[in-house]
Amino acid sequence: MTFLTDIEIAQANQMKPITEIAQELDVRDEDLIPYGKYKAKIDMTSMERLANTPDGKLILVTAINPTPAGEGKTTTSVGLADGLSLIGKKTVIALREPSLGPVFGVKGGAAGGGYAQVVPMEDINLHFTGDFHAISAANNLLAAMLDNHMHHGNALGIDPRNITWKRVVDMNDRQLRYVVDGLQGKANGVPREDGFDITVASEIMAVLCLATDIVDLKERLGRIIIGYNYQGQPVTAKDLKAHGAMTVLLKDAIHPNLVQTLEHTPALVHGGPFANIAHGCNSVIATKLAMKYADYVVTEAGFGGDLGAEKFLDIKCRQANLKPAAVVLVATVRALKMHGGVSKKELEGENVEAVKAGIPNLERHIHNMQDTYGLPVVVAINKFPTDSQAELDAIDQACRQGKVEVVLSDVWAHGGQGGKTLAEKVVELTEAPNNFHFAYQADDSIEEKLNKIVQNVYGGRGVKLTGPARRQMKKLADLGFGQLPICMAKTQYSFSDDPNKLGAPEDFDITVRELKVSAGAGFIVALTGSIMTMPGLPKEPAAERIDVDAEGNIVGLF
Repeated sequence: MTFLTDIEIAQANQMKPITEIAQELDVRDEDLIPYGKYKAKIDMTSMERLANTPDGKLILVTAINPTPAGEGKTTTSVGLADGLSLIGKKTVIALREPSLGPVFGVKGGAAGGGYAQVVPMEDINLHFTGDFHAISAANNLLAAMLDNHMHHGNALGIDPRNITWKRVVDMNDRQLRYVVDGLQGKANGVPREDGFDITVASEIMAVLCLATDIVDLKERLGRIIIGYNYQGQPVTAKDLKAHGAMTVLLKDAIHPNLVQTLEHTPALVHGGPFANIAHGCNSVIATKLAMKYADYVVTEAGFGGDLGAEKFLDIKCRQANLKPAAVVLVATVRALKMHGGVSKKELEGENVEAVKAGIPNLERHIHNMQDTYGLPVVVAINKFPTDSQAELDAIDQACRQGKVEVVLSDVWAHGGQGGKTLAEKVVELTEAPNNFHFAYQADDSIEEKLNKIVQNVYGGRGVKLTGPARRQMKKLADLGFGQLPICMAKTQYSFSDDPNKLGAPEDFDITVRELKVSAGAGFIVALTGSIMTMPGLPKEPAAERIDVDAEGNIVGLF
């Protein structure tokens, strides 16, 4: 049997004009900012007009720890939204924008898959409406103004050995992780060690996604710390008088992007921080706007529940005063086999024992959603053709013993029809008791917050701070940042900080090697393990398979 690729399915789809999608949502003409025929922005100031409109129900989609076998979290999210539309619910899906780094690196496209996609798929995966470029420009303007200030006398007394702000590019480029710049004489700047992050790791990405309006955006940009002076005091973007111009560069990017699924469910795709190095959620503005326009909003947090969902709940929901109505936890038979010790090459044949050995990973995520956060949860098994009934039964039995319902999701092959049962269960679940609470309290100390995340979410013993991290922790507390939430930068593959410890490891510690504050975003970043903020390309990057034909059609994107 020959299957169409994701991009072939997307290219064969007949999209509706974006004006029709907007009309179905009751978006006024004056609030719609078209970007061609099939994509637009919605003016965020329309939120003021909708202030008294009741909020729709927010549904969080998360997953077990990811594996190379794939889990299909975005695909499930899109199929669920289409399923909700199919059963007559006014629904919007709120997703992140893909980064060019993974698109041309390992992962490929990130707009769903099969018959559960958001379109125009090529645009969304590539330059889209230019939001990422605006973020890169604002980030690099701040870097340029910082170095220009140093060049012209350094009136703020910035210590060149204690500069924390880096330039960014939205590409995986390991060569740029560590550089020395400002060489070749006085006219060319002040020589210093420097480096690049990928755009999605920029604090400006986090700021854009957590800001509530343009005034809040400007204030947050002004609070960004670019380094410290010789007295050890923080120097901010506002000190450099850069935040106004940075806001100008972001004045269009702050408006959420409106597109559609293959089945014409409206989709707000906006912002894109990674969940292993940032907070991994789409923008607060897009989520809140979606909740005003729809009765049900499906949103997704990056990677597994220990990263994306934890940060969605402990950072985004805390800052934006959001309360999810239900959680969908995505798993696959294939991924559970890998957590049970089977290699990717051995996934095709039936192996019930491997599935059972991998189920503890799923069970810990269920425990986190139900007990650590007090939220109703349903497990969605993303169906693959190689799944056997015995393997599916093993998952079903384990979940029902834990009093969690399981639904088989077949959205990759059948779109909304394949997600109809899941949609019905989610609607039912949103009426279930909900005792949402956080994994830690704002007034806990930094170390207490770190320990509670490790113990209550990861299932480990606690946190170990290196000497430098302990000194940084004291300094951050002394500077008044101790009340901020924690953003853990950790491998996505394991509950631990070791990507090789699959399943549900126990009796482990998380080593924090560095703590730094993202004062504009409003959280403290804890760097663990060997996590990097500038990925590299693999030996055979996806870019080698991406091309365009003589008619301008893109091939090989996914």
